[in-house]
Amino acid sequence: MSDEEIKSLLTDDEIKQMAKQLKGDDLVATVGMPLKAGDEKASREEVINVLKEIYDPEIPINIYDLGLIYKIELSENGNVYIEMTLTTPTCPIAGEMPTIVATSLAYNDKVGEVTVRIVWEPAWDLTRLSDEAKDILEMIK
Repeated sequence: MSDEEIKSLLTDDEIKQMAKQLKGDDLVATVGMPLKAGDEKASREEVINVLKEIYDPEIPINIYDLGLIYKIELSENGNVYIEMTLTTPTCPIAGEMPTIVATSLAYNDKVGEVTVRIVWEPAWDLTRLSDEAKDILEMIK
């Protein structure tokens, strides 16, 4: 059964509750090591560039342009905190996505410890797409 078929049978609240029951309330991954004093730290732009290299498993658009990234916090010590969502709580890799994102960012020598948290509020919708993502979706229709 596809995500769309499941959505047609369940309310948004039921889907969220099911996701919590199946995957737990806290979908969080922390990866990496703190930077040493004096180490160069990644800029916001460098973090975004890494996020643009990670693609949704079902849609050929990166997670940043897809609008899945809700918050990026860069600490003075080089640590990075990300809050993101998924297009649906029933995403087959919901449990792995925080680790995928955190690991991708932690490979950068200018990034310390990375924490990625999946949040469900506000719910993702098509208004979060970047203009580039909208263009891609138009081409693949």
